[in-house]
Amino acid sequence: MHTEPAPAKINLALHVRARRPDGYHEIETLFAFCRDGDRLEVEEADADRLTIVGPFAGGLSTTDNLVLAALAAMRRLGDIPPLAVTLTKNLPVAAGIGGGSADAAAMIRLLDRHYVHVDDDNELVAATTQLGADVGACIVGRTRIGQGVGTDLHRIPDDLTGCPVLLVNPRVPLATGPVFAAWDGVDRGALSSGTARAVALAGRNDLAAPAIGLCPAIADVLAALRRSDAWLVRMSGSGATCFALFDREADRAKTRAALAAERSDWWCLESTLA
Repeated sequence: MHTEPAPAKINLALHVRARRPDGYHEIETLFAFCRDGDRLEVEEADADRLTIVGPFAGGLSTTDNLVLAALAAMRRLGDIPPLAVTLTKNLPVAAGIGGGSADAAAMIRLLDRHYVHVDDDNELVAATTQLGADVGACIVGRTRIGQGVGTDLHRIPDDLTGCPVLLVNPRVPLATGPVFAAWDGVDRGALSSGTARAVALAGRNDLAAPAIGLCPAIADVLAALRRSDAWLVRMSGSGATCFALFDREADRAKTRAALAAERSDWWCLESTLA
């Protein structure tokens, strides 16, 4: 049995610069990753099969799934036997924190480590770009600047490793397409330069306003988190998940306890940045 974590992805900043003729958008984003998320377990079997368990397993397909698409893509790089895959789905779906991209990336890392042995993140990213714009960043799993559609990855001085983070989602799924379609088309400028913390503080999420228009509960989550001792509160990606970054674990725990008392219907995850 082989296992691999599929950590939650967050966009510390997300600047939308332009619509492209192909329907995608030029973006600049600061990716970061939590230490917690979904989990894959894989063992050799007589035929491929995917089982999904966990609190957010409901409604997910076990035949049309990015985990299986990742398996098919990796078979083009090497010999992989039939596999029985169990995905423990701890993260909400369509939530702006990686979701299927994180799961696909976990499968790619696991298959490379045990079967394919490319041992080169850049080559793995290039070989699997067809799986989605966030998959490459999730394969790397470290703080990076993403440009283009998010697939052009660049290192940044990372002073956020170990930073306490709280993720909160109002349990409302929000698809990416409608949020990008509702963007007002205004280029508000590039990411700043400096360390990850400096870039995050100076940044913004250009999709927050259109997302709130489609899902007003996001505004409630942001307001609740802004009453905490967090040094940064923002929506992640294009989904309804918001995050708060703290200097102290005690402040994160206090905020989580307050939310549990006030909004027990919201999903929360306490973690740290990788």
